[in-house]
Amino acid sequence: MKAIKIIAYVAAGILILFGVLFIIGAGGETGGGWGWVLTGIILVIIAFGIILFAARRAAKEASNDTNVTLNIDLPGEVSMNTIKCKSCGGELHSGDIKMVAGAPVVTCPYCHTTYQITEEPKW
Repeated sequence: MKAIKIIAYVAAGILILFGVLFIIGAGGETGGGWGWVLTGIILVIIAFGIILFAARRAAKEASNDTNVTLNIDLPGEVSMNTIKCKSCGGELHSGDIKMVAGAPVVTCPYCHTTYQITEEPKW
């Protein structure tokens, strides 16, 4: 899809070039007059339409982000202790935990410290 965007920008650049040349050429001694000016303006408008189309297409492709939800099924009866911030000791909630690059990362709502949650060995 990037090739289409590059081709659209190149085509728009060529249309702008010819549009400006038509507008400039209309004022010469052998120029076409108002017909050339109108043609040049139309070419420039078409070029900006192509640029707008290519930019919107790129924005639409970038907005196709995927959200991943991770559900953990714990076996048996599991009790959960309260999680406290390592920096300020504030209580952390499940909304403060996000998955970043496959690792659970917590951000403290009180002191704004961010760190990765690690599970200590049981032994």
